[in-house]
Amino acid sequence: MKAVILVGGLGSRLKEFTKIIPKPLLPIGEKSVLEIQIEKLKSFGFNEIYLATNYKSDYIESFFGDGSRYGVKIKISKEKIRLGTAGPLLLLKDQLKEPFLVMNGDILSLIDYKKFYNYAVNSDSVLTLSVKKEVTPYQFGNILFDGDYVKKIEEKPDIIMYILAGIYVMKPEIFKFFPKDKYFGMDNLITHLLNKKYKISKYEIMEYWLDIGRLSDYERAQDDYTKYFK
Repeated sequence: MKAVILVGGLGSRLKEFTKIIPKPLLPIGEKSVLEIQIEKLKSFGFNEIYLATNYKSDYIESFFGDGSRYGVKIKISKEKIRLGTAGPLLLLKDQLKEPFLVMNGDILSLIDYKKFYNYAVNSDSVLTLSVKKEVTPYQFGNILFDGDYVKKIEEKPDIIMYILAGIYVMKPEIFKFFPKDKYFGMDNLITHLLNKKYKISKYEIMEYWLDIGRLSDYERAQDDYTKYFK
């Protein structure tokens, strides 16, 4: 099975670290973010992994080589211009002739990648995206009323959202929707498919999941490493 990890971002929100090394190489415990991802993918049967690079690509190329020390084949796909979060995949069109997994290079998760992949392959959708339930306590009570009269108070209700979790499975026919040599984000791809009335499947992640987007997330990842990934 094949997987693509998107590792071309600037990591601007962690710029105090990423101005020196790219975010996927930031250490989490004893390993880098990207090493943890690759080892997890391998454990679920993904043996051919493409790294879609841009920013500080040479660091990533030098660090991982051909992937032999991780027991997988690693190939680098470097974009010449910034193509967004979906656009770089078009550069791999000729190599991705079967359903493939895509994930952001700053995600840590204990998701069963093979189960997710099989679910997506057996669906009737060209795109299956993962979602994660996020519950955020609201800081104020909510007043419900009818006209001028109060009917009920909800004391600091939870805000429940299902967020895009940054892990996808795509089928090769999806490439017909990609513009060539243009910036194209995952949000653009999803919107385009919905506008064209194509089905998009969702898969809820019930396991541990963390997006390392901010300094607080990076600090949490350090704490979680021993518990989940060592």
